[in-house]
Amino acid sequence: MKKLIIPLLFIFAIGILAAVESEPSEIVGYVKYPCVAGYNFVAMPMNDGHTLVSEVTASYNATQDVINTVNIYDPTVQQWSACTNFGGNYFDPDLEVGPGSVLFFNSYQALDFYSIGAMPATNAQYNIVSGYNTIMLPLNKSSLNYVSLLAMDMGPNDEINTVNLWDPSVQQWNACTNFGDNYFDPDPEISIATPLFLNSYANFVWPSGPRSTNSVPVRSTK
Repeated sequence: MKKLIIPLLFIFAIGILAAVESEPSEIVGYVKYPCVAGYNFVAMPMNDGHTLVSEVTASYNATQDVINTVNIYDPTVQQWSACTNFGGNYFDPDLEVGPGSVLFFNSYQALDFYSIGAMPATNAQYNIVSGYNTIMLPLNKSSLNYVSLLAMDMGPNDEINTVNLWDPSVQQWNACTNFGDNYFDPDPEISIATPLFLNSYANFVWPSGPRSTNSVPVRSTK
């Protein structure tokens, strides 16, 4: 999966995505997630102003219903909450979303999912619970480029048991297992804005430190 986070310097035209900074102090950019017909796992790293699932899917369902269900994980009850498109991009329930949200959606056709907007005022932060959680690797955590480094940053005492990455090409989860002392096998490379489905043995807030944004967007090749 290729993702880009770069300043947008030109106007969006066929096959080319760009934008102009709305104000000199505001960095505008995008993240691209290539998606398939079937289930896809994406995140919302940029501040695009969307607050509801239907707003996120509106452009994709503008001419026909392409995205039919959007699932958001609720760690408090340890289950997915499904938002169903009943036609014409009418979702019920129409759950709230925002920068840092992670979405597991089903599409009738392949598409490129974009998170477009300003760099968020603060980077994503998650209330991790004992059990399963969905997170996105925050934009200020580019140094955590392997699953094992992510787990170590979350806690040195094997707080993280498994980390799952979605493989849309085969429509299944690829599990990374912690065999102790944050030794993961496999230990795949990850990058900022990567969505992850992980299991924790503990409750904690992550990242616990400052949530400042990167001053310059970076490009990720994962």
